[in-house]
Amino acid sequence: MGSGKSTTTLNLAQRLETSGIPALGITEGVDPHPIRFDWDVPWSDMPPTELAQSSITKWRSYVDSSLSLDRVSIVDGQLFHGNLTSLLLLDGGTDLIGAYCRDVVGVIEPLRPLLIYLRQDDVDTAIRAISKQRGEKWVNYQVDWKLGSPYARRRGLVGLDGLIVLYREYRALTDRLFAALDIPKISIETSRHEWAKYDDIIDRALRSPEAG
Repeated sequence: MGSGKSTTTLNLAQRLETSGIPALGITEGVDPHPIRFDWDVPWSDMPPTELAQSSITKWRSYVDSSLSLDRVSIVDGQLFHGNLTSLLLLDGGTDLIGAYCRDVVGVIEPLRPLLIYLRQDDVDTAIRAISKQRGEKWVNYQVDWKLGSPYARRRGLVGLDGLIVLYREYRALTDRLFAALDIPKISIETSRHEWAKYDDIIDRALRSPEAG
């Protein structure tokens, strides 16, 4: 949260369009979301395997529709955030989460993806900063939703401090997933908010032969 996913998504889509390359930026707030699988039942009624399968089905549908369009998709947070976060919160386990992540990468391979991993090294400071920026109502929403999950309840996580612990553990998981994925990828530490610099790093990566 607060690493700059939405900002980067929209900035990149705009730069591509300005360069004459049709592009679509899809942020997490898009509703209905074309990729993320959403559900309206309690945590206890959503088996992790069902969520993983349903999410992969949504990814396949999106890839199939995208292949018929002459445009680039920039997708905010749907590999390591979105449904993967929910799999962690459902206590799905690292084996299921790792398999899910590899399955997604296999599904999107025809789109010749570039994975842009935005991170902030100091998770504690990052979460506290975004909580102060977005306010108490947002913090309460995050705490009530995420810390009511099977994973957080098993770990005994409560309040803002519990949310920070959750995101430390989540970041450790996504760090491992990022390192293991065999896919064109870059990692950018964004705590200094030097967006022009980060945009330049991304643009250079997109122009590289590896990125296709």
